[in-house]
Amino acid sequence: MTNTHADSGYSAPESSSNDINYPLLKIYTYYRVGLSLLLLLMFFSRLAPNILGDQNPELFLATSATYALVNVFTLAILWRRRFTPTNEQIFVILFIDIVALVLLMHASGGLISGLGFLLLVTAATGGICLNTQASTALAALSSLLVLTQALYMMQTSTSDERSLFAAGTLGIILFACSLLFNYLSGKLRASAAEATAQAEHAAYLQRLAQLIVERMQTGIVVTDPSGSVDLINRSATQLLNWPQFGQSLQLSDIAELEDQLNQWQQHPQTTIPNLKPSTTNAEVRLRFADLATDKDHPAKTLIFVEDARSLNREAQSIKLASLGRLTASIAHEIRNPLGAISHAGQLLAESPNLDRADRRLTEIIDTNAQRVNQIIENVLQLSRRRPTKPEQINLSQWLQSFINDFQENSPDSVKIDLDLLKSNVHTRIDISHLSQVLTNLVDNGLRYSQQATGQAHVTLKLGIDTITELPFLLVIDDGDGIPEDGQSHIFEPFYTTEATGSGLGLYLSRELCEANHAAISYCRDSDKKSCFRIDFAHPDRMF
Repeated sequence: MTNTHADSGYSAPESSSNDINYPLLKIYTYYRVGLSLLLLLMFFSRLAPNILGDQNPELFLATSATYALVNVFTLAILWRRRFTPTNEQIFVILFIDIVALVLLMHASGGLISGLGFLLLVTAATGGICLNTQASTALAALSSLLVLTQALYMMQTSTSDERSLFAAGTLGIILFACSLLFNYLSGKLRASAAEATAQAEHAAYLQRLAQLIVERMQTGIVVTDPSGSVDLINRSATQLLNWPQFGQSLQLSDIAELEDQLNQWQQHPQTTIPNLKPSTTNAEVRLRFADLATDKDHPAKTLIFVEDARSLNREAQSIKLASLGRLTASIAHEIRNPLGAISHAGQLLAESPNLDRADRRLTEIIDTNAQRVNQIIENVLQLSRRRPTKPEQINLSQWLQSFINDFQENSPDSVKIDLDLLKSNVHTRIDISHLSQVLTNLVDNGLRYSQQATGQAHVTLKLGIDTITELPFLLVIDDGDGIPEDGQSHIFEPFYTTEATGSGLGLYLSRELCEANHAAISYCRDSDKKSCFRIDFAHPDRMF
């Protein structure tokens, strides 16, 4: 970015000079052609017989005809070059004009013909198109030629000293005209160069702002009152999985987003819940703001789109840090009395004098002691979780290996089916985290299937989502599933539907998934069976 900006600033004065010279040279070239043809026409039509060619008609005719041909030829060349000659070529063109005008003036009786004043146009043009040295040299040559012509007329005709004084005066005017126009054109070039530099800097800042907006992790959507999307960056497109319907995007493409905008416009002070677009499994947080750019036009709306999962991960990391400090301080205090209670219950159960009711009470003591101990182990495991070490894996092959290991290490007869909707599915994830999550989900699925059908059976279904083009895995069991009123709480810590559960298994699974930029959710599959879905990250994503 910096190099591009520096180069453009360096070339600004030259481009500004070309912008000034181009229209002037174009006009002056047409002026030369028109002037030469007009003088030639006036000479032939005898409109000014006592002025044009009065002293030497042959010289006037030859000069005006040659001058006209040269001007037409020059026009053709400059037209092909888009009126961008070099400074040397401009000097030669202007010098030819001076020589031709002096000869025409001489053929018409000198300064009394008035043709000498046409030299002022040439001097002014030189002052604008050439630098100070070249334009001054051109003015000096013009003055010398005019003085030489006046001296020659004095020697060969009846002209007196007054013609010499007039020639000197014209020379001074030529110098003044050249210097004045050179100064003014310099000021104009400096102003144009400054304006060009400012315009290029503003364009650079605009491109920089566009790049910043485009690469922001926070999504940005700008919409007008009619619902048309004026601006949307890459993050918003990815977070919302915006359907691509050509160049014209409408807010109605995502109905949930349009509904929340309408809700905010009606009740600006209300808290907007997180959005879960139907086109994706992501969860986003929305913030709205008015963009009042013009009092005469309705305000546009700026929508900030943030990844709720990323925000939740940050909040969870703070929560886990606090939880780690808390558990480290109380684990010892809980485990010592818990161990004493468990040991006392075991000793009490060994007593031969216990009746059936008392023995049942010792079993309750032992069961709940083990449950509390498991809760402490899970919390400690959660607070001591190591950083992720993601690597790219072939999920198809890894799942087959996982199933073989799980069945070999399972004490009971279990059945795990693998349904590959697509082969060679890759993702990037920490293998140990994936193994821990999948072990927890398969254990739960086998247990619930056993309770409902008497057969511990789970189906793993692997495929690629047709919308997001990301890999997903379904863990399907034959159980009764989770009631609708409890589905929104199953990933909360310490929430469980069983008396023997700790309520941390699914919570830990979600944390591990989010640490690997994956998402876990509960749903029903196409056969209405209970199902947990894991949406994995792209295999090339680095984190």
